[in-house]
Amino acid sequence: MPGSTAQEMPSPQRRVEPRLRTLKAGKIAFNNNFSSFDCIVRNLHKHGACLEIASSLGVPATFELILADGSKHVCNLRWRYDNRIGVEFAA
Repeated sequence: MPGSTAQEMPSPQRRVEPRLRTLKAGKIAFNNNFSSFDCIVRNLHKHGACLEIASSLGVPATFELILADGSKHVCNLRWRYDNRIGVEFAA
């Protein structure tokens, strides 16, 4: 139609369940815990999380996420964008 503007359609939600917003300290550990990055857990769910880090470069495909409360999760990297990464907890 002349004069009409295209509207962006919202992208479909791909998550099965919503994630809970959080602001927790964490550590990405790999290489038998000889290498690590500090991170902030931005949102958390029983199946995964979104982590904020200084740079997503150098983060391996599989690593252990250690939270400040001492809990640990083996993670698989699902996506990376600038200083954030999305992870899925391994079963």
